[in-house]
Amino acid sequence: MSGDSDCTRTSPSAGSPSDNELLPDRPKYVCTLSPDLVTKAREELQEKPEWRLRDVQALRDMVCKDYPSLGTCLDDAFLLRFLRARKFDYDRALQLLVNYHTCRRTWPEVFSNLRPSAIKPVLESGFVTVLPHRDPQGRHVVCIRPDRWTPSNYPITENIRAIYLTLEKLIQSEETQVNGIVILADYKGVSLSKASHFGPFVAKKVIGILQDGFPIRIKAVNIINEPRIFKGIFAIIKPFLKEKIANRFFLHGCDLNSLHQNIPPVILPEEYGGTAGKLDISAWNELLLASEEDFLHDFSELVLQCDSSPHDLLVSGDADEKQCDDSLRGMKPQLYYCY
Repeated sequence: MSGDSDCTRTSPSAGSPSDNELLPDRPKYVCTLSPDLVTKAREELQEKPEWRLRDVQALRDMVCKDYPSLGTCLDDAFLLRFLRARKFDYDRALQLLVNYHTCRRTWPEVFSNLRPSAIKPVLESGFVTVLPHRDPQGRHVVCIRPDRWTPSNYPITENIRAIYLTLEKLIQSEETQVNGIVILADYKGVSLSKASHFGPFVAKKVIGILQDGFPIRIKAVNIINEPRIFKGIFAIIKPFLKEKIANRFFLHGCDLNSLHQNIPPVILPEEYGGTAGKLDISAWNELLLASEEDFLHDFSELVLQCDSSPHDLLVSGDADEKQCDDSLRGMKPQLYYCY
């Protein structure tokens, strides 16, 4: 992804060539979807191959007209991520694209110097990884283990950076754009002191990114080994969740049979009652770290220069901040009660 918007490279005037004539050549899009996935995309995402490039051009035109200083990549393949994530609804795809960039501007602790080598300690801890095999629906399983994090080593924002880069790597695949992902979160050993780091401010930011600021389809969130304290954590999270996403949370406790109804044992590691061997984080770490140059080229120095009012952007607003402040006051009593 380029850090410069194609929209900002020319200033057409009366009698000048059209925008398309002045814009630089872009990589030609080549579909990598299998015939089955083309059918699935048509049925679930309203993606019509014969109209695909027309739809991309429509979104590109909207960006250039409404957000000429957004500083975004306008390549076909990049814009397709946002169209697929919003089922080819132009307006919603545009808002998602703007939110994607706005999230990066409004949380510098997460998005400054964002590259795999910068979060190597998090990767080595095993806090986040991706299982080597997809599920029967073709979805990658992202495994998150909060117990692997030691707060005295680095702040919680480093964990969020690692999750974000993991999602960025996954969404490069058109297969993932269509099928979505599944999250498996193991809360074994999460204490009250560790849970207190995930307050309403962080919860709102993370959920804002996952729901409205990143072009990925989260099809299920499976929680395993959650302690009583998780009731307090979920009480913090739930007010920020849309009903559709909230309904995709599955709390399994220590019941592996319940987990296996959602994720088959054949793709799970032995730690979760599976038959896919011991959980190995090295393969995913190597893949992500090998993408260093790609990430540096794509977005490590990307700065949003949108000329719209902050009130037009979903991730901003005094009302939301007040909601966070109010929730923060009640957070610790909830956590202590559940603990």
